[in-house]
Amino acid sequence: MNKPYFDFGDFLKLKFPYKVQKIAINAGFTCPNRDGTKGTGGCSYCNNQTFNPDYCKPELTITEQLEKGKKFFARKYPEMKYLAYFQAYTNTYSELSQLRAMYEEALQVEDVVGIIIGTRPDCVPDQLLDYLQELSKTHFVLMEYGAESANNETLQTINRGHTWEETVDAVNRTKQRGLMCGLHIIMGLPGETEEDFMRTADRISELPIETLKIHQLQLIKGTKMAHQVEKGLVKIMQFNVDEYIDLCIKFIKRIRPGIALERFVSQSPEALLISPRWGLKNYEFTNKLNAKIQKDNVKQGQDYHPNNGI
Repeated sequence: MNKPYFDFGDFLKLKFPYKVQKIAINAGFTCPNRDGTKGTGGCSYCNNQTFNPDYCKPELTITEQLEKGKKFFARKYPEMKYLAYFQAYTNTYSELSQLRAMYEEALQVEDVVGIIIGTRPDCVPDQLLDYLQELSKTHFVLMEYGAESANNETLQTINRGHTWEETVDAVNRTKQRGLMCGLHIIMGLPGETEEDFMRTADRISELPIETLKIHQLQLIKGTKMAHQVEKGLVKIMQFNVDEYIDLCIKFIKRIRPGIALERFVSQSPEALLISPRWGLKNYEFTNKLNAKIQKDNVKQGQDYHPNNGI
């Protein structure tokens, strides 16, 4: 029986003959919409404390973070290999010489077989992509761009500092060099409707990407967005878990087959999270989603049609 959607585990099995695990790294980067280059304050929803694991601390070297991560995962899978995931903030936002040193330090750690680089689509100069093209000849390299939405008005509202057109350009320049590429989006951003989410799905499906991360907007204490919502300056959709599952299913049906869907939900620390408070672990949510997918006989891409996004 064919699986209802292509997931990230399936994608990795096509690339490696052994189990691999991502280890997140905080290499101490910032972002151009934090340091004043494009703006200050960062994205209005952002608090990086919500997704950095305990071992992922910038005061540790890249090697130290990876070794701590390996120790954490090796207890369950001693034969595991690893992908160094440059996750926190904009991991291409520096001089090429510094970036090369960081990436190559990670790849020198024993059992690290590749890198995933989380970044913004407006922070990938051609010179960097040329270097990564050479690196990809000997190592697994995946670029992961934070697109967040295909709606430019939304991107402006959340102080993202780039446009959807810049995402399209970054993806195309990445693929021209034969590099693997993924996107990250958020469902539930201020002012967006279900129609906006489906339009984003259509536009994503027209791009030559390999992977996609989706998760719900989480309102986090101390963020600009939390202040805006409290003051009534912006409105966000408040999903219950079943409503969000239904939205994910509609999204899956619109996404082009062959794009690996890495996740549908994110879980912030309880002490920081304002909403939504579903009381579910990530795997519990995924189990509920998969049960509904099977019940409804859903297949990835069943409502996808080329040129939907044009």
